[in-house]
Formats: sequence, structure tokens, C-alpha cells
Amino acid sequence: MGVMIKKPQDVPGSGAPAIIIGLFVAFGGILFGYDTGTIGGILAMPYWRETFSTGYKNRQDGLRDVSPSQSSTIVSLLSAGTFFGALAAAPMADLLGRRLGMIASNCVFCVGVVMQTIATAIPLFVAGRFFAGLGVGLISAIIPLYQSETAPKWIRGAVVGCYQLAITIGLLLAAVVDNATKDRDDTGSYRIPIAVQFAWSIIMVVGMLILPETPRYFIKVGKKAKAAKALSRLRRLDTDHPALVEELAEVQANFDYEMTLGKSTYIECFKGTIGKRLVTGCLLQSLQQLTGVNFIFYYGTSFFSDSGIENSFTVTVITSVINVCSTLPGLYLVEKWGRRPLLLFGAIGMFVCQYIVASVNTALPDSQVANKVLIAFVCFYIYFFASTWGPVAWVVTGELFPLKSRAKCLSMTTASNWLLNWAIAYSTPYLVNGGEGNANLQGKVFFVWGTFCLICAFFVWGLIYETKGLSLEQVDELYGKCSKAWKSRSFRPTLSFAEVQEIQGGMSGRHASLAEIEADVGRKRSVAQMEGGRPMGDEKADYPI
Repeated sequence: MGVMIKKPQDVPGSGAPAIIIGLFVAFGGILFGYDTGTIGGILAMPYWRETFSTGYKNRQDGLRDVSPSQSSTIVSLLSAGTFFGALAAAPMADLLGRRLGMIASNCVFCVGVVMQTIATAIPLFVAGRFFAGLGVGLISAIIPLYQSETAPKWIRGAVVGCYQLAITIGLLLAAVVDNATKDRDDTGSYRIPIAVQFAWSIIMVVGMLILPETPRYFIKVGKKAKAAKALSRLRRLDTDHPALVEELAEVQANFDYEMTLGKSTYIECFKGTIGKRLVTGCLLQSLQQLTGVNFIFYYGTSFFSDSGIENSFTVTVITSVINVCSTLPGLYLVEKWGRRPLLLFGAIGMFVCQYIVASVNTALPDSQVANKVLIAFVCFYIYFFASTWGPVAWVVTGELFPLKSRAKCLSMTTASNWLLNWAIAYSTPYLVNGGEGNANLQGKVFFVWGTFCLICAFFVWGLIYETKGLSLEQVDELYGKCSKAWKSRSFRPTLSFAEVQEIQGGMSGRHASLAEIEADVGRKRSVAQMEGGRPMGDEKADYPI
């Protein structure tokens, strides 16, 4: 295995157009990350606290502030909006298409940004948070869908993982802008960080007006000529090139086969292997949130400050820089090492870091040593998350589902991510802060996140299949023939869905399992070899790109 990620020599055409397009679409992650990250700094800005306070005074510094319940509502309403946005992404992506769906999502997002920018009181600010969240939820489900349907299989993981890289860049930009405006004694302290989001949205909309629709979407809606043209643009091959014709035929055959198993309805998403994949995807996205990463980026500035750490804004910038830099090795390792081992490595590393932070802060409360340990191991924790669970969760969910139900299932897995995101954003002030009715866990909250990281390790071992190097259509074969996740690393595809379609056509309407079809294909290949006068095992099967 070489060090570099290279296009296989037997793959014709160029992967550059699809890679560049996938990387640009990942830019939408900046909206996600920036909108998520900017609120933590805004909540700690003196002018914003004074302006939006309804009379509550912070017990730590005695200044006017929003109450823990108000803070919880302000932060969590974005996640509530994203939850409903993610669920709405499926009908939008199937009705308008993946490309126009992203353009419409940006329009919804901008409505929320306008409302937040002009707000001077909590009600309008909260409403803006909800609508911005609605747009972010739509975008967060459609982007991995678009990337996974356009990227070549040999680098699909790295391309989809760049979505998480863009999220981390958004978080970093939010920390930098918040740090630059925090000391302003006017509305610009919070309006500038919020209004900057218009720039990200405009860049993405202009780009999406130029980029192509995905060929798999065109196959889904029965537009084969447009699918061939789109794939030709992505692969830099003529529409009549044998490799392009074969790839398109395989996508079409896979879609036709899946439609013989049931219609493209929400009920079908919960049946058979699709239901198993949906549960896997929803749990994966939920556990990504339960690792506690957004506790750092939602409440990190306030938490570090309350822990006695000076220059909490600077610490937030540092953690954001580490978040960006640590994502880069993950984009490489997801293709070289694989999905399963990378997720296992990350879960164990996060578990160790979280328990060290919690243990030291419990044993040495209000200690400078504890504060240094807190900062150091939070940074190590962010490294483990950003290089593993951050990008790989989006990669795996983007690969799991067949074409007929991909948009619906991806919207539900993304919605589960946002549901837990909302739950954590809403509950954290009550878990961490002191006062009547609050748990006052302080640094002990890392015991909670660490325990979930340990659960993540067992989850990966038992339910995550290795999909590195497989086409989206071959992932269907994997789930049809491999019943145990821990056996998936040894799986090798042996069928093309063009052969499956041919066998199915000769079965008088009877549906056969992939195992039965594989046996029939094997018999046909044996007969063909005997008739051709060649001993068995001499031929090399050709598989789709």
C-alpha cells in the first residue's frame, strides 16, 4: 500500500472535476460551523449581555446577563431548527434536485441571519436562530448526499470528509471574528459576526448555479440522457465511452433492482437491510454528538472563563485551530486505514482524554494544575475527535443507503445528529452550572461524555461495516451478503447489478436473495468458461468503476 492516495491505473478518465466539485460543495460546512461556533462568543460579549439581559445578573462577575434558561433557549433553538430542516431535506432534494435544493436552503438560512442581525431583544434573536437553523439543517443533509453521489469511489471518503473540515474552518472563523469584535461597545460587537454569514451563503449560491446535478439523481427521476451528460462532465469522458456507459448501466441496474424490493417510501426505509443501515446511521450521528464536542464549541468560552481560566476567548481560538489542523490527517487515514479502525481509534482516544480531564478536575477543584490539564487534554480530545468521528461519521452515513431511499435516510440520520445536538445545547447549562435546580457538575460533566465515548467503541465494533474502496452500489451487495460488521473487512464484491438484473428477469417475477443470484451467476460463468475452452479461474471478471 503506497503512501499517497492515487487514482487506480485501471480507472479511465479523470477524477479531478468530481473532486474539485465535491470540495467546493463542502464549503457549505462553513455555514454550519460558523453559525454553530459564533454563538458561544456572542453569549460572553459584555455589550450583548447588557443589551439582551432582562434583569438577571451573572453570579460569577456580577454583571447583567441572560439567565441559564434563556442561554439554553438561545443556543438550542438553532438545533431545533436544524432538526426540522434536516427532515425537510429529503422531499426538497428529491423534488428540486440536490443542486437546487442547496440553493433554496441558503435562501432560508439568509432569512434567519437577517432576523438575528436586526434583533435587539431575545424574542427576535431566538426566531432568527430557528430560521438560520432550518437552513443549516437543510444544507447539512443535502451536502453529503451530493458529494457521495458525485465523488469517485477511490477518494469518496476524503471528499465527503472535507465537509467536516469546512465545519471546523467555520468554527475557527467564528472564534477569530468573535475575538476581534468582543470588546466593541456597540451593536457591532454581535452584528458583525452574525452578518458575516451572508458572505458564505452568497459564495455557495453562486457556485451552485454553475455546478451540475448528480447523475444518480437523474437516474432516479428517469432522465438517462442528462445522467450521462452529468457523469461525462464529472469523469471527463465522452458520453459513449465504454467505462462511462458501464458505470451508468450499473447505477441504473442497481436502482431497478432496489425498486423490485419495494417502493421508495418512508416505511420502506425501516425494512430489511435498509432499516438496519438506518439504525446504524442514526446511532452513529447521535453518538457523534454525545462525545461532547459541541459542549466545547457552544459553551467553551463561558466554561473556560467560569473555570478560572484567563483569556477564555484565546483558548477558544486555540481549540478551533487544533480542530481544523487535526481534521487533515483524518481525510488521509479514512482512505488508507479505513472507516472501522479509524472510528475505533478515535472512540478510545476520546474516552481516555475525557476521563483524565474529569478525574483531575474532581480531585483538584479550583486548581491551576487542573486548569492546565483541562486545556491540554481538551486539545488532545479535539485531535481525536477531529481526525476520526468528526469527518468519518459523515462519510459513513453518505455511503450507507441505496439510491431509491438515500435522500430520506440521510435526512433522518442528519436529523438524529441535530436532535442530540439540541438536547446537549439545551441541557448543558443545567448540567454544568450551579444554582437551584441545576446539577452543578462543572468539570465532572466530562465523565458523562467519556462514558459515551466508551459506548462508541463497542458500537463501532458491532455495527459499522467497512466500506472503503466500494462503489455505492457495491455497498448494497456488502449488506446483502455480509451479516456481521466485524467480518466486513474481508468482503470482496463478486457481482455486478447488470448481472443481477439479468438473472432476476429470468425468474418469472420471483425475488431471489443476492446469495441465490450469486450462485446462478457463478454457474453461468462456469458454463461460459467451459464453452470457451478455458479452465476455470483463468478469466478476470470486469467490475464497474
